[in-house]
Amino acid sequence: MKQIIYTKDAPEPVGPYSQAVLAGNTLYCSGQIAIDPATGQLIQGDITAQTHLCMKNVQNVLEAAKMSLSNVVKVSCFLKEMADFAEFNGVYAQYFTDSKPARSCVAVKELPKGALVEIEVIALREDN
Repeated sequence: MKQIIYTKDAPEPVGPYSQAVLAGNTLYCSGQIAIDPATGQLIQGDITAQTHLCMKNVQNVLEAAKMSLSNVVKVSCFLKEMADFAEFNGVYAQYFTDSKPARSCVAVKELPKGALVEIEVIALREDN
């Protein structure tokens, strides 16, 4: 069973994809960049500000699927500059305190709209 997840509290997709897809008990969230859902514009902040907004956008998509960060089992992080890794990690650690998911973090040449960071997650809904 497949269900498309959508919320106005996260940015509209910038391409032909869904914010997230729930397949069985597994939620596959598309990558989130630091787009303000209210304006549809990428914020102009540094890596710290952009990471905070990415995480808030991820949280809002998870909430639309009746999940939270504690349901996340895998995170993929994409940084425009690996030099931002320490600052990124500092913000990331504020969101995943007790339940730390598996994670990948890589530097990429470019991200949509000139973003500094993109974060995607896979979450697992616990059986009721």
